[in-house]
Amino acid sequence: MPKAAPALPRLEARSLPGPDTILRREIGNGLVVLARENFSSPSVVVSGYLRAGALHEPDAQAGLAHLTAASLMRGTRRRSFQEIYESIESIGASLSFSAGKHTTTFHGKGLAEDLAHLLSILSDVLRQPAFPAREVDRVRAEKLTSLAIRDQDTGAVAGLEFDQLAYEGHPYRLPSEGMRETVGRLKAGDVAAFHRRTYGPRGMVVAVVGAVRVKAAVEAVEAALGDWSHPSQPAEPELPPLRPLSGVARRDRTLPGKIQCDLVLGVPGPSRFDPDYLAAALGNNILGRFGMYGRIGDAVREDAGLAYYAYSALTGGPGPGPWSVLAGVNPSNVERAIELIRAEIGRFVGRKVTAVELRENQANFIGRLPLQLESNEGVAGALINMERYHLGLDYYVRYAERVSAVTREGVLETARRFLSPDRLAIAVAGPALLGDGG
Repeated sequence: MPKAAPALPRLEARSLPGPDTILRREIGNGLVVLARENFSSPSVVVSGYLRAGALHEPDAQAGLAHLTAASLMRGTRRRSFQEIYESIESIGASLSFSAGKHTTTFHGKGLAEDLAHLLSILSDVLRQPAFPAREVDRVRAEKLTSLAIRDQDTGAVAGLEFDQLAYEGHPYRLPSEGMRETVGRLKAGDVAAFHRRTYGPRGMVVAVVGAVRVKAAVEAVEAALGDWSHPSQPAEPELPPLRPLSGVARRDRTLPGKIQCDLVLGVPGPSRFDPDYLAAALGNNILGRFGMYGRIGDAVREDAGLAYYAYSALTGGPGPGPWSVLAGVNPSNVERAIELIRAEIGRFVGRKVTAVELRENQANFIGRLPLQLESNEGVAGALINMERYHLGLDYYVRYAERVSAVTREGVLETARRFLSPDRLAIAVAGPALLGDGG
């Protein structure tokens, strides 16, 4: 008897963030504030981003945005490194920063009664960091240690080689955290200059979610950051055209002393702005995520027994993030695993997914949404996504409707736009018996 397609879960719209429960306000300096109330706990989350990322740095200084973000809390003109952390820990709060390709992100959490204090520290750290040379040197040393560890990790190295192949001549070919040779040359003066040039409120987004009235939350953010200005703040750089792959490009990297090979196969995929992104996401779930890692997991790991792990990933962001398959295999199984993965990609773009596969994954997407939104952190992330990708304040209220509208034909057409077993970047990293293909 054929397997029956499951019924789709029903969501309670009133429990989801939407136009009726979110206050959005753009203040005069170009900063956008999003707030939503949640009085089920006494805490509040402050998350957001500003448009200062790796795209603003020259290739010779790869990792500069990352190092700048990591150095922000090492002292300001008003507070020392120790004073910053004592002021946060004294109220049981947290605050952290990180940088990627396009943005520098921040995340803080504390009691709702301490919101103004947390925002005061956030403002001080973002606007008046001192970047003491000794502290920046310490952070750089920590980064260099982390990069040395990364460069001996077969999965990480395969990912780096994949980016070089898939994004040749494109900014996405370089890792946001940089390389040892570029980070090793960075100084406190470089960090201060990057901050001075790129940090500013225009295009910045702050989400506040928790036990505070939305109007009070917006007013608190405006009081802390509303007078920040940077007239010469640069615009977000435009990404150059991406050269499409014309065939299979492969690179093998030897890492002495390793016993496992890690593989990354794929292509640049859709950005989060692509109207077919949701169809791609559902398709990717079928290809290598759902259950025991979808079709890829069944073919490579469960049926053939070739891989320690095998799954697919879709990394949509402002630009064409990778649509890839990742696997860890015994060195003797590398070629067979690649063959099976390419065969599954060929099958995926050769015919429509089944009605049951699509329905199961639609049910999965809809059913897991309440779990993703059950915490203040989850809701804050949702608000930021809505703003960053212009999804609209009703995106999650209409989410089940949007997911249900994806068709088998839509999944196939979207997959065919991006994937082909004959046009792939393939990167392998592992022990010496592989040789070195590049």
